[in-house]
Formats: sequence, C-alpha cells, structure tokens
Amino acid sequence: MFHSILIANRGEIASRIMTTARKLGMRTIAVYSEADTNALHVKNADEAVYIGASPSVKSYLNIDNLISAIDQSGAECVHPGYGFLSEKENFARAVVERTSAAWVGPTPEAIRLMGDKIESKKIARAAGVNGVPGLLEAISDPKEALKIAREIGYPVIIKAAAGGGGKGMRVVRSDEELADGMKMATSEARSSFNDARVFIEKYFDNPRHIEIQIIADKYGNVVSLGERECSIQRRHQKVIEEAPSMFVTPDMRAEMSAQAISLAKQVGYVSAGTVEFIVDTEGKFYFLEMNTRLQVEHRVTELVTGTDLVEQMIRIAAGEKLPFTQDDIKINGWAFESRIYAEDPTRGFLPSTGRVIKYQEPEAKPGTLIDTSIYEGGEVSMFYDPMIGKYCTHAPTREQAIDLMVDQLGDFVIQGIAHNTSFLQAVLSHERFRKGDISTNFIEQEWPAGYTGAELSTEAQKVCMAVAVFCGLRDIERAAQITGQLPNRGPAIGARWVVTLGGNAVSVYSRKKDYGYDISYDDGMIVIRSAWKLGRRLFQGTVNGKPVSVRVQPLAEGYQLNYAGAEVKATLRTLRVAELGQYMPVRESTVSQFEITAPIAGLISAVQVAKGDKIRAGQQLFVIEAMKMENIIYADADAVVKDVHVKAPASVTAGQLVIEFEEPAKEEPKAA
Repeated sequence: MFHSILIANRGEIASRIMTTARKLGMRTIAVYSEADTNALHVKNADEAVYIGASPSVKSYLNIDNLISAIDQSGAECVHPGYGFLSEKENFARAVVERTSAAWVGPTPEAIRLMGDKIESKKIARAAGVNGVPGLLEAISDPKEALKIAREIGYPVIIKAAAGGGGKGMRVVRSDEELADGMKMATSEARSSFNDARVFIEKYFDNPRHIEIQIIADKYGNVVSLGERECSIQRRHQKVIEEAPSMFVTPDMRAEMSAQAISLAKQVGYVSAGTVEFIVDTEGKFYFLEMNTRLQVEHRVTELVTGTDLVEQMIRIAAGEKLPFTQDDIKINGWAFESRIYAEDPTRGFLPSTGRVIKYQEPEAKPGTLIDTSIYEGGEVSMFYDPMIGKYCTHAPTREQAIDLMVDQLGDFVIQGIAHNTSFLQAVLSHERFRKGDISTNFIEQEWPAGYTGAELSTEAQKVCMAVAVFCGLRDIERAAQITGQLPNRGPAIGARWVVTLGGNAVSVYSRKKDYGYDISYDDGMIVIRSAWKLGRRLFQGTVNGKPVSVRVQPLAEGYQLNYAGAEVKATLRTLRVAELGQYMPVRESTVSQFEITAPIAGLISAVQVAKGDKIRAGQQLFVIEAMKMENIIYADADAVVKDVHVKAPASVTAGQLVIEFEEPAKEEPKAA
C-alpha cells in the first residue's frame, strides 16, 4: 500500500478522498490556488502545495504546476477526484510518464477512448451497447446541422464532444432554435473543455437518467455495483441522486450491468467508472457516455453496497485484485444524495459567492454522512463550481431515507451565501417525487416559471405559527426584564396576539408552560416545547409532540422562518398594533426599473446590445460567467438602450450597473 497520496483537486471531494486515505494510514497532500489559501481541504491535509493563481486555468487545470507539486511533495500516488483534469488523458499520461507516482484511475488510453463522446459511442456500439439515434460525427456547419436535425427529428440535443457535468449542452426543438443552440453549446464547450466540437443526437422527453457503477482491477475482473438514478436535474446538472432506482427491475439491472461490463472490457478498463444510460418511459435504455472517474454521487452506491470506492481505487492502483466477485454484491436498503449548491433558487438559481458567516451542520445520525467544502468564516469563490457539499442518507426503505433527508436538511444553518437546501426539501417532499414519478424534466415541469419557494402546507402553517409565537414572546419577555423598566411590567405581558404569516393574520391565545406555550386559535390547539434561546438561528423543539427544526432569521420586525422548503415572514403583534398596522404606508422599492445591474459577481463575457438599440422583451442583453456557468440575462420589457456601462470582457461585482434604459416621455396634461 502507498504511504502518501496527492489529491489533484479541491473542495469537498479532496476532503472526502482524504478521509479514506487516512483510514488506510496514508499521508495526505493537498494542492491549492491563491483563492483556496484558507480552504477546508487545505486545512484537512497533512501537507499542502501552492499551484498557482485563482483562475483554474492557472492552477487546477495547469498540468505543469501539478506535476511540479507531485515531485515537490514526493507523493506515491495521485487521485484526480472529479472535474478539472480527472478525465483528461494528457494529465493522466503526464503523471504516469513524468513522475514516479502511481495514477489512481483508469489508464490514459481508456480515458482517451471514453473521454471523446463521439468515439465512445462508436466503441459502445461495437461492444453491443444500445446507442441513442444520432450522428456520431462532430459538426460545425449550421446548414449541415439543420439537415441532420431534421433527419433525426426534433427535439434534438447538441452536446460537447469533450463534455461532461452538463456543460456544453443545449436542447433544440425547432429550426429557429438551432443556430443559437449551436452557438451557445460551442461557446460553452470551448470555455469549459478547450474543445469546441459538438455533435447532435435525439433528445427524449421525460426520460430517466440511470447509470451503472463498475469497478475493475488490473487482472480483467470487472464488477457492477448496481445502478443509481440521477433523473432530478437542472440544466443537465444532477441535483438529487438515489440508489437503487424504483424504475429498474432485476432483469433490467442485469442487462444494463452486462452492457456496462462489456463496454469496460472492450477498452481494458481499470479502476472505478460509470456507464450512463438514458431510459425512456417503456424501459428501453440507451448509452449516453462513460465517466472515467469517480462520480459525485458515488456515496449512495457505497451506502447500499458497503463498498468504499475510493479505497478500492487506491488498492487497484497499488496492484491489488478486487476482494469480491459479482455474486458478493448485494443492494441493502435505500440511499439518497442531495447536492448543496451556493446558489439562490428564488433568483433563477444564480450562483452565490462570499463569506460564510454562520455554518452549522445537522447533528450526525445513523445512516447519514456529509462531505463539505465550507466552514464558518470561510469563503465561497467565484472561480469554481457552486457545489459546496453533498449530504447523504441511508435507511431500510425509500420513504424512510427521504424522510430522514428532509428532516436533516432542515437542520442546516448557512448564512452569508445563498444556498439551495430549501429547494432540495421542496423536491424531496413533492408528491410526484415520493411516488417515483420522475424524469430529467421534473424540475422544469413542476416549477416552469422558476422556483419561488414551497407552498406552506396546513401542517407547516401550524409549525411556523407556533414558532413565531414562541420566538416573539421570548423576545418580549427578555425585553421586559431589562433594568430600568416600569414596575410590574413582566406580568402585564398579554395573552392575546395576532400572528401574521405572509399575508394571513390569525388571532391566538397563549398560555405559558414549562419550556413552551399552549396556543389556542379558532381551529384548534398547538402545543410547542423547546429549549430554544434568543439569538439561535435554528429552532429545535416539538410541535404537538412532533420534533421540528425551523431556521429563524430575525428581521426588523418579526422573523423569516424556513421550514420544510417553505419560507415565510412571521410577525407577532398585539391586537391594537395589528389593527393599526393596516394603516402603515408600504415602502416603495428603490430599485430602478430603467437599469439592469449584475445579479452576481462574475465575468461579463458578451454584451449583445448597444446604445440606442430598440430591444424587445425576451431579447438577450448580456452573458455573465461565474462558477463555471454561463448565465444569460434577458430583457423583461420593450425598451431603448440609453447607455451600456460595461465593455466585455469585464469583471463586475454584484449590483454593478451594466445597462441603462431610456425613461418614456411623460405625457403633457391636455388643456381643458
């Protein structure tokens, strides 16, 4: 076994690999860029080597700098994680040929064969693997693309030949959309992979995304560890994964596994790999691609099989044989993984950067695990992927694993950056999801106009109402105990209140009890008990005997409460104050409707309008890049451009003025 390992990556995957490496008694070596000087993976490592400036092309994608770090550290093996250079043949070959370290992963040749999405499909076809209808050649001529798309039949998908991770992909449903789709896919492919080649294949509406995890040693042994379902996606990036899949029958699992193993043997595959399939509503499956690396969602497979994939990858690199055969693999229970992204779901999932001012993880419970890249006081950079962690649950049944996940996500406290834990709860709690009625279009179908928060169910209303009363009264009771108060003010605190949740007001009567209150209202009674103290951002207690966790954010008046994926502003007022509240003026927004500012910090790579242009609602205005994603900003109304304040390419801060519009002339009053 090796004595030391260098992880050529960053963030949560670097820390996750270190966990297994320490279990094996290995010295762990991190690499870091300027932006990651104080990153968690650097703190977790036994040693860390600086590899360059913040942009990934100067650090995590810089092969020479990484090779220098390997030599400098004396690492005996190198694990690439996922993303960055993990599926780049030239990096694997450089490690093998230019250093004395072992490469923890498939051979450079297997990476080359499977890394090109066009060539891999040809090889898969030769190995007897079902293929998606389409042209297995790169295409750049718009006229030729139009001809091919019509032959295949819309909808089609344009995909980067060197792609992965949802980058460089565009779905096209008509001739009119094809040109823009080709342009955007090519641009994103070039910026993400330094390879602008794209190809076209059939796109399936409402398909499932199911993948087979394989592991292979250097002696020709290849084993399937079953399937994962990764159908919950947004913009072709996975959000929630599970193992096994409700949709996959034993016969289907056996056939998919057989084809995945056949493909692996066709290319002499070694180490961990994933064969991805798209599955139609009838259960017919088609090869998408093979990922020649560890997957983000590998943890759910580990949980249901009891196999540490990182450990097996390291042992295989050291020349060991697989310690199990196909007959030894059993699927036990159900596992879920939720990807936690630094993004704001209510603002079109825009990436979020900045300092983490508060971070609290759920209390560890049996069947749970977390891999994270953030900590209190740390920073989320604009230079890298927005995924900041992944949370997994494992239970005997699917329903139990979902319930555990929903409860645990509610216990996260993350402040300073936006995050998607509430959105994850909303998806997991959705009736369709719980029934297993899902596809890769689930998010788009259920939130076609964008996500604005989960609906506040009747049960959630009771919980939030009770928490609003509890927190509000504790604040009032504390204020009554401040020195200098009028005598006997404490007993003067009333029992009748008005709770407002969003726009709904409810009259309640409260009776103080040990560790809580009994709350009466028109429709019933709520009993709330807790040891919560003022200042805590997570309320934990019981409501009508049921354990609850509610995130609590103090406002100028009241609290912002987050429960079960729903967010609501809650206030507690006396009857008289509530009565007078209807006469209070509403503060007008200070945001100008005649300006567009940068919604996030990032790089404006293209501005598509100029001073004096007459634009239409829905027209593209500019493209802003952040966290490896291109975000297109559109006009929401007809207007005339007064001025453009940024010239691309340019780095901007969140809120910086980009485009200004003419204000319409005011009509003069007509003479009487």
